[in-house]
Amino acid sequence: MKRFLTLLFTTLLLTAALCIAASASDYDTVAQDLSAIGMFRGTANGFELDRAPTRSEAAIMLVRLYGAEEQAKTAYAAGEIKHPFTDVSAFTSPYVAWLYSNGITNGFTENTFGSQRTCTVQNYVTFLLRALGYKDGTDFQYADALTFAQEKGFYEPVMFPGAFLRDDLAAVTYQALAADMAGGKTCLLDSLVKSGAIDQNAAKPITDKIKTYRAMLTATKGMDENAMDVDMDVKMDMTMTAGGETTTMPTFMKGNMKLIVDGGNVKLAYTTATEAQGETVKMDMWMKDGWMYTSTTMSGEEKKVKSSVEDQMAAVKSLSGVNMSAMDVSGLAMLESVTSKKVGSNTEYTIVIGQGMDSMLESVVGMMGTETSGMDMHFGKITATYTVDSKGILKKIAMVFDATMKMEIPMEGGAAISMDVAYAYDMTMTVNATGKRVKITFPDFSGYQETPAASVGSAPAA
Repeated sequence: MKRFLTLLFTTLLLTAALCIAASASDYDTVAQDLSAIGMFRGTANGFELDRAPTRSEAAIMLVRLYGAEEQAKTAYAAGEIKHPFTDVSAFTSPYVAWLYSNGITNGFTENTFGSQRTCTVQNYVTFLLRALGYKDGTDFQYADALTFAQEKGFYEPVMFPGAFLRDDLAAVTYQALAADMAGGKTCLLDSLVKSGAIDQNAAKPITDKIKTYRAMLTATKGMDENAMDVDMDVKMDMTMTAGGETTTMPTFMKGNMKLIVDGGNVKLAYTTATEAQGETVKMDMWMKDGWMYTSTTMSGEEKKVKSSVEDQMAAVKSLSGVNMSAMDVSGLAMLESVTSKKVGSNTEYTIVIGQGMDSMLESVVGMMGTETSGMDMHFGKITATYTVDSKGILKKIAMVFDATMKMEIPMEGGAAISMDVAYAYDMTMTVNATGKRVKITFPDFSGYQETPAASVGSAPAA
């Protein structure tokens, strides 16, 4: 999913402000899906997704991921397995005893398991790697567990900013179910279904989703996603409310974007013509060597400026991630649905992205520095359709989404006025070329005046 995240990030960076305040819980749908197969259960207070998981809760989930829940309960009741810990509840004891007896986990001391201690993301990802068949100390070292999980395609750090919550535990578990087992012959969920640990009919909605998602990734795996040349056609309805007055502004934009991402080095050529309220604004934008150059023409007047974008480039570099040694299913937890259909010789894959996008973008914005401070933006569901030809080449991307933004606009005398903005986007990108066929020719930038670091306000209006 790296190519999707990088493309989506770049698109949104160029077409909208990226300043997200994540909702408290982003993966409610994932928790419900896991509950349907008996993998994730709540308490008397519901799923409690907004609090940190305990080691006891992680132990229960881990035994279920091994497909050993019934085995653990039966063996514990028969006295065949046990544990030495005094701080483990009667409910959790079968799970801890099974893990302890199989040498999978130990306590904090000889007689304490640390049941109510917080389980960290590193603890839990290590558990997931073990369930997938990898051995710490042999396949990976505990200190490198998160990087190793990235390489195995089910953990993406930008999806999990801040404290590790039960919400995040559910999301990374969901992605681990779609990940290849050690050896790569099957994914974890298929393994659990085949062993009888999870009911096949109960698992079918998740199985179908994983199958379609992996088919989408397989269809495009031969495509060079490090460079793209796309034509853009965007319709945006923007409604602004400030000082008790509301203005609605239909906006239409056509343009072209050529993007080459080579690690942290980003080259960009972005040309647009935006029409709103009878006025046309032409904007040409380039990125080169950590600088953004912008030429804006409106009412016959042209303005040329340049500014440093090192923080934004660092964010893109972070999204580039590590080298994958397995299919990359990170990002699956953000998707509410994945469907496909044949259209002639092409295949259309449609994904619906839910609240999980907020967490990912919050993390990205945190990497981008202080330029986005003072703004609060949220995205609604994003529906994206990818058209892929029979050779696995991405031909078109259609994207529809809503967004809202609240910002404080400084006024004279130190005062500020609050503005609420609602956006409705309908965007189509036609892919002209990818990979080495993408070429960018830069103009002479000698006449561009330096301005302070780029703010989100400098992004194109469309």
